[in-house]
Amino acid sequence: MSKLSYEDKINLYKERKEGISRESLSRKYNIRENIIDYMVSLIDKHGIDILRTSKNKEHPKYEKEEAINRVLINGEAAWAVAIDMGLLSYGMLQNWIKKYKENGYNIVDRKRGRSPTMSKKDFDPKTKETIEEENERLKKENLYLKAELEYSKKLRAVVQARKNQQQKKK
Repeated sequence: MSKLSYEDKINLYKERKEGISRESLSRKYNIRENIIDYMVSLIDKHGIDILRTSKNKEHPKYEKEEAINRVLINGEAAWAVAIDMGLLSYGMLQNWIKKYKENGYNIVDRKRGRSPTMSKKDFDPKTKETIEEENERLKKENLYLKAELEYSKKLRAVVQARKNQQQKKK
């Protein structure tokens, strides 16, 4: 299935209204017939302006909850609710319902944007070390690293000595 451009959507709508069959439009635009039906119904209800070319619309929590309640509680058809609300895709409402059920019947807004690479507690510009504190910290760190290096040298020597003893026994 291909994503249709704004012009393709308008042409598809006009061709369908002229009487061209869903099957031939489906083959021409490489989309399913139910998508054609949905798009035509959506434009019939809301007008051609519903096919926007700007960025994606964000739907607030209360709007999602209203749509989900209309389907699950009132028993309305999801297809009809999606068209009534002007959703550009019937699948959006289906995904909202699916996530609603997965999250224990709670509406959870999806977090957008990149997650921070450094945690906020690691980077605190207000707490600055004085030169003496930094020197003291670096001395301790240096001492620790030297001890770690000596330990690994001794460990390596012990392992090598055991290997030599095992080779002599054979």
